[in-house]
Amino acid sequence: MSIEVVNKAENSAMIGAGSTVIFHFDIKLADGSAAESTRVHNKPAKLQMGDGSLSPAFEAQLSGLQAGDKKTFTLAPEDAYGLPNPDNLYYVDRSKFSMDAPAQVGMIVGFAMPDGSELPGLIREVVGDSVTVDFNHPLAGQTLTFSVEIVQVSN
Repeated sequence: MSIEVVNKAENSAMIGAGSTVIFHFDIKLADGSAAESTRVHNKPAKLQMGDGSLSPAFEAQLSGLQAGDKKTFTLAPEDAYGLPNPDNLYYVDRSKFSMDAPAQVGMIVGFAMPDGSELPGLIREVVGDSVTVDFNHPLAGQTLTFSVEIVQVSN
């Protein structure tokens, strides 16, 4: 009788160009506070390497990892969610907000797009009848620390 010992890591696919990756991630701000996590609802993220959904710098950190691997790394704003774009600041008339939901600084409001989707905007300022709405990603401009755990890799 022969028993074969299989090292799972040796037979596990490594992340490379075109790999489909299922992974958990936690994001922390520079001050150490939690910003986002897939673990909250136990729903890992899925990524197709090279599809442009994540920055090349983020993908480079995942390259070569295998299922079961964990890694923590820090990315500058331009390599994470980018720098805030001043063209994503809009000024909306205060009358566009209802009395039930008046515009308040810090509030996130969904705006209906022509295609029926909804775009979230953060209210940055309310002055007189003008409301400044920021449509940049909330983590734009932040240096972020990512902790990833690779769940599955398929090539």
